Amino acid sequence: MKVAIISVSDKGQKVAEDLKEKLDMDSTIIRTDLYHKNVKKYFPLLFSEYDAIIAIMASGILIRSIAPLVESKISDPAVINIDDNANFVISTLSGHLGGANKLTQKIADLIGATPVITTSTDVNNKLGIDVIAKDLFLSIDNTKEILFFNKAILEGNEISFTVNPNKNFNYLFDYLNNSTLEINLSINFSSKVPTDEIHVEYGDHHLTLTERKIVVGIGCRRGKECEKIYHGLIESIGDLNIDVSRVNMLASAEIKKDEKGILELSEKLSIPVEFVELDKLKLFESNDVSKSEFVKSKFGIWGVCEPSALIMAGFDSKLIYKKTSYDGVTISIAVENKN
Repeated sequence: MKVAIISVSDKGQKVAEDLKEKLDMDSTIIRTDLYHKNVKKYFPLLFSEYDAIIAIMASGILIRSIAPLVESKISDPAVINIDDNANFVISTLSGHLGGANKLTQKIADLIGATPVITTSTDVNNKLGIDVIAKDLFLSIDNTKEILFFNKAILEGNEISFTVNPNKNFNYLFDYLNNSTLEINLSINFSSKVPTDEIHVEYGDHHLTLTERKIVVGIGCRRGKECEKIYHGLIESIGDLNIDVSRVNMLASAEIKKDEKGILELSEKLSIPVEFVELDKLKLFESNDVSKSEFVKSKFGIWGVCEPSALIMAGFDSKLIYKKTSYDGVTISIAVENKN
């Protein structure tokens, strides 16, 4: 998640600086940029460039600033409001699909503030269909149906999920079993359902949740054991709260194509691995990719795990887990851009 923090007062600016320091330590926060004052100038830019906007200012200023920019819960960024004294963190826009509710709770925990969340499913301890999609990195084919399904969930009606029996859906079952929120559902199996889809039905209403490709990028020192690489992978997907069965592909650079530990990991997890050509890595550019002078001097590329993951996740994919080191292993994770 790329986050912009904008403040208008000197006091708010100090809150912003302290919060950025904390967020920069979180591997799921890809980048945090600070902006100060000039809200009319900055907000249009922030809406198009960032996944989340944290506004440290009075709610009236925030609402008047974003009102002309709001378009859809599908495309709007998460917007969070914090007061200058950092007493309250308020989820203001895109609570579910944008991730504002979960980010609100994260920030409140970091700064010792009170989270304020008002979405109906959350305040009634219910698990919304759009929350499932967001948490498991699934696209929704018919977003107009979200409101209907969430209303049915709020009323305690049973929702039907149908999946392919030949696909490992442990990530879905574990997620539902471990959720602290309630949902009344049944799980059905049908070989007619594509393996990357979850069909959701209630009465005459239906929608399809489709997996967005998740690619784990791997870099490692020469000769690194499979178990060491596995540990890094498990730690990273644990931070994202997803099961290993949700990972679609492993990726690294072609200089690692004979790396025994990576090949063994692919076989152990039954997840395919792709090795990206050096020429593609040399040409790849992204403001979100960290740069290593050591890797550049040795192989002529700025990095391995982040660009490899992004390239294999496809055009306009994005990082959901930035380069993180685990005892000689670097892990990053990218997700396909598919709404």
